[in-house]
Amino acid sequence: MRQGMIVLSVFLTGSLRTWLYFLLAGCVLEKKNRAEQKNILLGALGAGGIGALLFLLPVPDYGRLCLEALWLGGCGAYFLGTEIRMSLFLGVFYEITFSLWQFLLSSALGIWQNTGVFLDGRSPEGQAGAWLAFCFLGFVALYGAKRPGMREQEYFRLLSFPVLAGFLGIITLSEQRPIFIQEDLLDIWTILSLVLLMGLLVFHMNRQYRIEQELASLKAEQAELLERDYQALNQSYGANARLFHDMHRHLEALYRLLSQKRYKEAEGYLEDLQAPIREMAETVYTGDEAVDYLLNSRAAAAAREGIALELQAEFPRHTNLRSADLCAILGNLLDNALEAAKKVADPGGRQAALTIRRIHQMLVIKVENTFAEEVTEEDGELKTSKTEEGLHGWGLKSVRTAAEKYEGTLRTSWEGKKFRAVVTLAYQGMPDEKNL
Repeated sequence: MRQGMIVLSVFLTGSLRTWLYFLLAGCVLEKKNRAEQKNILLGALGAGGIGALLFLLPVPDYGRLCLEALWLGGCGAYFLGTEIRMSLFLGVFYEITFSLWQFLLSSALGIWQNTGVFLDGRSPEGQAGAWLAFCFLGFVALYGAKRPGMREQEYFRLLSFPVLAGFLGIITLSEQRPIFIQEDLLDIWTILSLVLLMGLLVFHMNRQYRIEQELASLKAEQAELLERDYQALNQSYGANARLFHDMHRHLEALYRLLSQKRYKEAEGYLEDLQAPIREMAETVYTGDEAVDYLLNSRAAAAAREGIALELQAEFPRHTNLRSADLCAILGNLLDNALEAAKKVADPGGRQAALTIRRIHQMLVIKVENTFAEEVTEEDGELKTSKTEEGLHGWGLKSVRTAAEKYEGTLRTSWEGKKFRAVVTLAYQGMPDEKNL
């Protein structure tokens, strides 16, 4: 009966520890990947079963730790869809951290009760440290899960807290030992706590490197967008320059056609002359010159590609929304929409729509478009059959980065052959400088 209760405790703590791992992994991975509940349950029960089996077998603690870390790494790679290296790193890091705190809390209970029985993991008292470690790390994980808007540095501090506190706890324990603790055991945990610190540093450096790569890619894409807009503007101005340069020739040709009463030909000639002027004619959608130019240029591009583009804008004046950020959001979303819509085989099915609405202090931007390719969802990212970077590649990442500046979000979905992207931005009113 006594041993059965201990085995049950080992099974439960192992299962709960694995559930906690998935919760923490979701925080570390920026909540991008989410394991299904049935997969979490399967992984947790498997870990609990492994822990209970190893408890019944004469397996040393370090062997148990290694096997459980491998199980967590495999579950993370399979259920969360992360790279195997990252998954193994998180599994080993988590197992060492949990075991370190189990040892520290068991030692604290032993010091409090002036007995070393709490350090014996095969005794009922020895299970208390595992439950306390679960409660402590569970509080840390829930704190991170309840704050979805945490930034990169805040997540790093959240991970650093149990590691640094554990290292200080080991140092303190090695200096003051009211109960007997084997010297070799303290040395091992001191080394492992240093390994945790080094792992935390490597993890942070790896994340910084990845962020720098993403920023470099975003800057390259922004430069490409600027170059594309410049080329479009240059072509439009060039067409108008040629038009006005040859105006006297056009007037002479029109005079000849009209004098010969060839009115249909004269009307067609005027239509051809008006084409570049119509392309440059700007409709005021928002009152922001940069944004309005972007919308007009995309409307002209849609007309050239035979895409029915519908634009509706209810835009607030004098806000803290920067033109550069709005252009990054609208430019990427519209470019993605037009690029996808023009691949639709049926010309009548090439459709796109932009809707901008303000709801209290929120600006909602919705872009919809038809598309032809097959779409699937992998690792929380939408993917087509032709791209490896996710639907529309870095464009949506640039949109998400700009939206996060205003506590905003980007949500994407599709139904049938229609794709939808919705961006929400929180804005604040600003005084009109002209009235100051």
